[in-house]
Amino acid sequence: MKTQSVSRFKKGFTLIELLVVIAIIAVLAAAGFAGGTAALNKARKVTAQAAATSVATAIDQFYSDYSSLPTGTGEMSTATGGTGVAVLNILAGLETGTSIENERKVRYLSLKEAKSGNRDGVVYNGTGALITGLFDPWGQPYFIVMDEDYDERLTIGASSPVTPTLNGRRAAVYSRGVKNPGDANASTLVKTW
Repeated sequence: MKTQSVSRFKKGFTLIELLVVIAIIAVLAAAGFAGGTAALNKARKVTAQAAATSVATAIDQFYSDYSSLPTGTGEMSTATGGTGVAVLNILAGLETGTSIENERKVRYLSLKEAKSGNRDGVVYNGTGALITGLFDPWGQPYFIVMDEDYDERLTIGASSPVTPTLNGRRAAVYSRGVKNPGDANASTLVKTW
């Protein structure tokens, strides 16, 4: 008598196989997320560096044309209502009033408009005629320090996590490089020096 061997193949996966596949996907997703976050942060730093450099270069160009720096004192914030906003308007040729420093209305500074929520660019007033703030990709203001006494020595101060003295410079611009100012340190700083 012959016996037939009937083999049955199950359709689907066993629980163990399914758990192994899920674990592999989780590990790959975690690795991709960590790499993506690092790449995104690096891109933000490059964008912030470009904006800070643009402001510092605009100040140097203004100095070359007018043999003086735009009026501003101390370490100036570019936040809405900050003392650095007037400097931005001078550099953009948008200043108004009776005492105009950029008489020829030269546009030394041209930056992209901020995204919603005051992030990554210039914020204009309702009519678009004046700059009201400049923010980094994390939504924080930049800080401008200028050589007020024209001795080509700058001391970076209170708003920065580091306080260097810079020689041979007319202006320095920096961002803290983080969303929460309390988290700023020397390695997060995006600076022009």
